[in-house]
Amino acid sequence: MAADADIEKYNFKNELSEEFRGSFLKTGFPAPARRYRMHYEGYNISIEEPYFWTLHYLRYFGGFPRIDKITDVFAAAENSAFFGASQQRLGLQQDKVSQFLATIGKMVRELFQLVREMRILDERLSYYADSYTSSPSAESAEITLKGIWVDLVEQGAKNPASVYGMAREVQFTTLPDLFFSTHPKKQEDVDVVVEKQTGQFNRKVREVLKRKLRSFLAWKEHTFEELKNRRKFTLKYLRQHFEIIRMYMTWVKPYLRNIQRLQLDQSKTETPDLIVAFESSMIEVEILAVKPAGMVNQCILMHYLFRTRPEMNYSQEYQRGPLHLGRIEMDFRAYAWTDKEIENYKKMREQEDFQLLGVIDGSVKAALEALGDELMRYLKEAGEEFEEKKEIPKAPPKRSGPFMSVFEGFAELFTSFKMKKEVKQAKKKTTKTDLMKLAIAKSSAEKAVKGVMWNTYHHFKKQHDMLNW
Repeated sequence: MAADADIEKYNFKNELSEEFRGSFLKTGFPAPARRYRMHYEGYNISIEEPYFWTLHYLRYFGGFPRIDKITDVFAAAENSAFFGASQQRLGLQQDKVSQFLATIGKMVRELFQLVREMRILDERLSYYADSYTSSPSAESAEITLKGIWVDLVEQGAKNPASVYGMAREVQFTTLPDLFFSTHPKKQEDVDVVVEKQTGQFNRKVREVLKRKLRSFLAWKEHTFEELKNRRKFTLKYLRQHFEIIRMYMTWVKPYLRNIQRLQLDQSKTETPDLIVAFESSMIEVEILAVKPAGMVNQCILMHYLFRTRPEMNYSQEYQRGPLHLGRIEMDFRAYAWTDKEIENYKKMREQEDFQLLGVIDGSVKAALEALGDELMRYLKEAGEEFEEKKEIPKAPPKRSGPFMSVFEGFAELFTSFKMKKEVKQAKKKTTKTDLMKLAIAKSSAEKAVKGVMWNTYHHFKKQHDMLNW
């Protein structure tokens, strides 16, 4: 159960109960309007029946339309058949999760390579795009592409037939300068541009220059189209890759939840009620029945603590499952809570449930954030839709005080005029009349829910042949 500090943190008063004669202990539950406790033991009956009896009564006879499960944990003796069956199922879930997580890690690593490839493609395509324009950077882009062509296609100075190789081997010393300073736009313009700009040079030099420029422009035009098609394909593949990662994340979450629920409650294994050599188990279940009643809700908190002797029976020819027999402790607690108090209680009971989900989500999120805005830009270009957060300018604070900070964040959560109006109304100070109305509503709800809880407790005892009055 929750610690005393958790109770005070969520604005609940800790319940004191005389668990033992003359000893008052803190139970870890909020102080109820009324409480009933019942111990029901029978080694020849299934203890699952009391749970479903009270659940059915509260839902259909008590008139509670909403019943939330708060706690559902168990522990089993390590030498019991129930422990072996549950651990076998746990192992299957863990094997499946390990496969999914390995795949997710591999695909996130490949995502970095895809973004890097897109960055390189954009850088190369920018040279091509600038070279076809009449901007001041067109000449530098053309020179850069010629340098790439000489290095990649002609293998630089190592090749005797390259621009630099011919300048060194055949003594065409002016060829590199002419090649990098003559810029025809198309293949058809090579002869005209070369004759016009280099007419005073040797005819053989002009022939080699025409051959090199024609070869370069053919390479330039074909690689430009190839890079554009490659970018389109890579962009689509990037989005597909990202969607597959999200799909695997969706697939792995149910398995992580199953692992969390199949793990034993270690605090139960250390109690004297659970002996390793015995065929025994302990189960703790907690449900909250809620009935709206105006300003507040009628709430009944049912807490079940099972100490059982599970018998492994074959419910089908191939499926073996436990039949729980033993002792059950039931606690009935009545409350009159607002919606905020119900949410606070649920948050208090959320210890470390599904923390694996947060670790996985956080690691993938950190990896995606490490890629920067480039990944988001590429995904948006590929058609992925993301919710953009709109920043709302904050108004300067007019007053300061310990109570004003409660409402500081409301203006950032709403964008429409209607929402802003509601925020202004929420900032109004609570009056004594409102507090009085809330107190009256709570008193009325407590009176009503105590009657329903008494009927549930009383009828359960009558239905199960217990002493009652």
